[in-house]
Amino acid sequence: MTPPPPQPPSPGPNPAADSAAEPRSGPGPLVVLFGATAGALGSDLGSDETDLILLVWQVVEPRSRQVGTLHKSLVRAEAALSPQCREASGLSADSLARAEPLDKVLQQFSQLVSGDVALLGGGPYMLCTDGQQLLRQVLHPEASRKNLPLPDIFFSFYDLRREFHVQHPGTCPARDLTVASMAQDLGLETDATEDDFGVWEVKTMVAVILHLLEGPGGQLFSKPEVVKQKYETGPCKAEVVDSETVVRARGLPWQSSDQDVARFFKGLNIARGGVALCLNAQGRRNGEALIRFVDSEQRDLALRRHKHHMGVRYIEVYKATGEEFVKIAGGTSLEVARFLSREDQVILRLRGLPFSAGPADVLGFLGPECPVTGGADGLLFVRHPDGRPTGDAFALFACEELAQAALRRHKGMLGKRYIELFRSTAAEVQQVLNRYASTPLLPTLNAPLLPIPFPLAAGTGRDCVRLRGLPYTATIEDILSFLGEAAADIRPHGVHMVLNQQGRPSGDAFIQMTSAERALAAAQRCHKKMMKERYVEVVPCSTEEMSRVLMGGTLGRSGMSPPPCKLPCLSPPAYATFQATPALIPTETAALYPSSALLPAPRVPGAPTPVAYYPGPATQFYMNYTAYYPSPPVSPTTLGYLTTPSAALASAPTSVLSQPGALVRMQGIPYTAGMKDLLSVFQAYQLAPDDYTSLIPVGDPSRTVLQAPKEWVCL
Repeated sequence: MTPPPPQPPSPGPNPAADSAAEPRSGPGPLVVLFGATAGALGSDLGSDETDLILLVWQVVEPRSRQVGTLHKSLVRAEAALSPQCREASGLSADSLARAEPLDKVLQQFSQLVSGDVALLGGGPYMLCTDGQQLLRQVLHPEASRKNLPLPDIFFSFYDLRREFHVQHPGTCPARDLTVASMAQDLGLETDATEDDFGVWEVKTMVAVILHLLEGPGGQLFSKPEVVKQKYETGPCKAEVVDSETVVRARGLPWQSSDQDVARFFKGLNIARGGVALCLNAQGRRNGEALIRFVDSEQRDLALRRHKHHMGVRYIEVYKATGEEFVKIAGGTSLEVARFLSREDQVILRLRGLPFSAGPADVLGFLGPECPVTGGADGLLFVRHPDGRPTGDAFALFACEELAQAALRRHKGMLGKRYIELFRSTAAEVQQVLNRYASTPLLPTLNAPLLPIPFPLAAGTGRDCVRLRGLPYTATIEDILSFLGEAAADIRPHGVHMVLNQQGRPSGDAFIQMTSAERALAAAQRCHKKMMKERYVEVVPCSTEEMSRVLMGGTLGRSGMSPPPCKLPCLSPPAYATFQATPALIPTETAALYPSSALLPAPRVPGAPTPVAYYPGPATQFYMNYTAYYPSPPVSPTTLGYLTTPSAALASAPTSVLSQPGALVRMQGIPYTAGMKDLLSVFQAYQLAPDDYTSLIPVGDPSRTVLQAPKEWVCL
């Protein structure tokens, strides 16, 4: 079916006379293009990540006002048609199953367009679409998913809505225009009986273009929209970034690079160096990235890709601020600026280098087949503030081929250590250098703060041990069993489990021993023993080092020496210590029980017993990203003292409240927990069954009060 080309209702020049006369200057041939997917239509086109099913196009020659043949092609799609698409298009799954695949349709499109343009006089042609969704949100992302190369013609186009708004600025914003509203504003008569899906839209767009060309067209079709073919890497040089151009992507695979993120947003123009992969407190990627686009319209289109897929993972896309992007991607280090001053370089990160390794060692490890740009000047070593190496470095390579050759050295040996190589970005370089340049005691990120219920005594003696590589399911009982005989040398409340940012076990724990000799003996006896099919590293450390981690800092392997501690200790910089605080007994507890009942009873002869500590208004210590678990463990939400509700005290039997002892309140108890489960929490205190008086439920089964062990302090 080839309908006749539409004619504008207003009188125009005779095409025959125009062809005989000298054609006036103007834009080249325009290919008016319309498309549809199996899902959403209109302004939501491409937001549901469905495949293209239809292309309709027609060539317009602006100078001679001639139009070519109208073409319509179906595209094979495996996805089911949405009810909206089925009703609007009248297509069926059978008709789409018999259609050609996308690559074949694109080949036919190029051939037919070239033939029509040649018949109308030839010359370079340009696409013209209704809005930007068809190319940016549908065609480019789908071609990227299917690894289909697109011809150059699809990387520049005219947006008919913007061209209309240039000549008629008094109408609604360009993004709110539609084909029907533009035709109505121009007073064009359209064929309301046309029921062939896509044909009416193209014929109406052609009529709008011919009408616009009759007016003052000096600025019409002169500045095409451009789709960037390649993401441009580089440092962020802007000190202020517009918040209307930044998004945050969450759920990225940990091995994703900036190029992978740019490919996810294929079709949208990302600013130079606009992909900043975020790192966690340990310097590893956390699955998030901040992306900066060239304008707010591109950002708005990016937000419509919320929960689109990267491989088998769906990615969440949210708004972000310019301050967040500058904080992650910006940097003031001159060393970083010089390192990143070379443009169009591929950056790789090397991790696990020996501390004694220098530029010559790294260049020798990479070998002559993958030379580093600038030799030693193309290497950037990451160091602590005091100059100690961290084992990380970055290297620049001139092209992708050399970087691929270097990546083949992944887990190759340098001395006695294997080296890990990863793709990196300019933003990651700045984050890593900024992180090590100034390591605060408490991170400044917004995170929930938890009070520490016991003071950590200051000291540099290595009377603690650190357990690394624990199974995530390990409990206090597992650790005590793992230590064996050394468990008898643990101080009361001396087991500290470390949690990650999400509040989950990190695989690390700290144990306070009665002396440095006992700590060394435990490390030598238990180092690399197995716990649940995992070997656990046990290394001595000081109370100061333990305090640093529990207060939200980090401590690498360089801060401790493995047994038998023959190497000189490389201690981290000095950090603030925590002084012991006098015991603070809550007024309510002091009123209920005599002072003698509130003091802890020693359970291990000869072992020093810490004084009970209740954080007060001016004596609270806070920690970030880690959680403190005294032995036995309690819920992180009940680490501080919690006042027993007056209703609970009123409902408790008088005989219970009159007994000597203390109240312990337990929150967050599972609904299925029984007496045995509750009493097992206190096994580490070596209490006999008669030490417990009673259990009193408080209203909601999730809130229960345990009435004492006798002569025991409230925690």
